[in-house]
Amino acid sequence: MQYANEFKKRIEEKSGGEITVTTYEFGGLGSETDQVEQLQNGAVQLAVTSPGFIGNTVKESQIFGLHFLFPDDVAQTQQILEESEAINTDLVKQYEAIGLEPLAFWTEGGMQWTSNKPVDSPDDFENFKMRIQGTELQSESWEAYGATPQTMSWGGDLYTGLENGTVDGQDNPIFFIADASFHEVQDYMTLSNHNNYVATTTVNQEWYDGLSDQHKTWVDETVEELQDWIFEEQKRQNEEFLEVIKEEAEVVELTDEQRAEFRELAKPVRDFYRENVSTVDGAILDKLEKEIAEITGEPVE
Repeated sequence: MQYANEFKKRIEEKSGGEITVTTYEFGGLGSETDQVEQLQNGAVQLAVTSPGFIGNTVKESQIFGLHFLFPDDVAQTQQILEESEAINTDLVKQYEAIGLEPLAFWTEGGMQWTSNKPVDSPDDFENFKMRIQGTELQSESWEAYGATPQTMSWGGDLYTGLENGTVDGQDNPIFFIADASFHEVQDYMTLSNHNNYVATTTVNQEWYDGLSDQHKTWVDETVEELQDWIFEEQKRQNEEFLEVIKEEAEVVELTDEQRAEFRELAKPVRDFYRENVSTVDGAILDKLEKEIAEITGEPVE
């Protein structure tokens, strides 16, 4: 919501009120699936989407759900999201094929999981009902650790599900965990950084292409300006909300050795992505892995 409100403020100022924006809270226009459909049919012109919401529509976007793919350094992840040809050219074409246009990809920080018992090894995930957003890659990823994935919407269902034990845990960036008050119904948050939550500023392509040159310039400029702003904002919020969570839940950080155990189990999921999810035989993932290696200086796993 902060991103949407900042976009509204900046573009209305930039355009002198020529462009006006109405913002909606997450879930204010329906479910995650509803949001994607509304964006496709033009009922919504611009939205912040994520792979968990759009992954069953744009299969290739599930690439962002691969654990331990992006570097631990969030700044390096942001650099990759902004510079990668695999993402900003090849993946974008997959969105365009269904009438959507991604204008920017950005990170909302590392993903952590919550639970009502310590979960710091794959053995702890046995008989553990892990909430997922509903993509086949998410299901495969958590099954690789031994968990039992269970699809559940965020809109009110997840808090109640965690509270009554319908699901045993979930994963999200720190700020989201605190904002949704999941730490009130979960005793532990594990700093696993198993993934980076990637968000996408996405527009309805027909609407975007129909803008005047000036209006399109204002939209593009505002989205570009927000890249640095949102990076600092997610960093600030994740740091501040970590302290909030610590007041009610125990925060446990995985050691390098513990993360290595999960990382090893996550590797085969990339082949699952290539063989069962990708519509281009993993070509985008192959290119992205090379780009990541070039930026981090580490070999492709």
